[in-house]
Amino acid sequence: MALDSDAVKPHDRLAAALADDMEAVNALIRDRMASEHAPRIPEVTAHLVEAGGKRLRPMLTLAAARLLGGDGDKAVKLAATVEFIHTATLLHDDVVDESKKRRGRPTANLLWDNKSSVLVGDYLFARSFQLMTECESLAIMAVLANASAVIAEGEVLQLTAAQNIATTPEIYLQVIRGKTAALFSAATEVGGMVAGATEAQVGALRSYGDALGIAFQMADDLLDYGGSEAIGKNTGDDFRERKLTLPVILAIARADAEERAFWLRVIDKGDQRDGDLDHALALMRRHGTLEATRDAANDWAARARMALEGLPDHPLRGMLSDLAAYVVARLV
Repeated sequence: MALDSDAVKPHDRLAAALADDMEAVNALIRDRMASEHAPRIPEVTAHLVEAGGKRLRPMLTLAAARLLGGDGDKAVKLAATVEFIHTATLLHDDVVDESKKRRGRPTANLLWDNKSSVLVGDYLFARSFQLMTECESLAIMAVLANASAVIAEGEVLQLTAAQNIATTPEIYLQVIRGKTAALFSAATEVGGMVAGATEAQVGALRSYGDALGIAFQMADDLLDYGGSEAIGKNTGDDFRERKLTLPVILAIARADAEERAFWLRVIDKGDQRDGDLDHALALMRRHGTLEATRDAANDWAARARMALEGLPDHPLRGMLSDLAAYVVARLV
């Protein structure tokens, strides 16, 4: 079926172009999340894996592989590996954040308990490493193992920076590069590697994934202050959870003494009252931090698109470029 590129979202176009491979990925995920002895594992995993999700990260792996002339069983296994790593981190994140909703549905830790979420997350990490060994490439294993470590490091850094109003934009970038961009980058990088791409091509894919992941997270953080039901959150969730994302970090940096006292009360002390979210939004608008965050996201999206320029001319390259543009187009 022909798709109108102007009417269909880029990730939907990717999904259509990669439909056969994604069907194989989903079948592999269902097969490998099974457990003969612990039925709780497929119950918890299915709740999250089958909750909808765009499967963006595995699609990035498949697209990168096919763009460089490779596909097949190994690309499918790597795509499933990436999705298992992502799902494991979501299970752990919801426990750490004490979340009650994910993708518009109750979280696994709410439906079952924290212990189940943590242990099933551990199981999925183990499954991901089993899958990546089947590709029989130490270099690919090194990329995915390093990404897993960087993701955990980013989460710990976010934990230590939480509610600390001294957090800088540089620390914020380090956090999101770890917790979000690291897996985007690894997903595209291993796709190129399994296709036998040149070092320069693999580097370009790595840079694309890194910049795309940063733009993606900045956009989500900004959407939290502009109405974001589409991503399964309510406006101001990050504020209520006292998360220091870029719009708030910049507002604190530009605050006068009175404004700083407000941020200290609502973020550092957690003393939030009726009207505080509206006041916080007013301060962000006064200092232009929502616009500054939008500009930063647009800059990273442009970097992602630029990274693709040296890769082969291919419809998938256009879709990946359009995806980077769409990530920030949501902010208009």
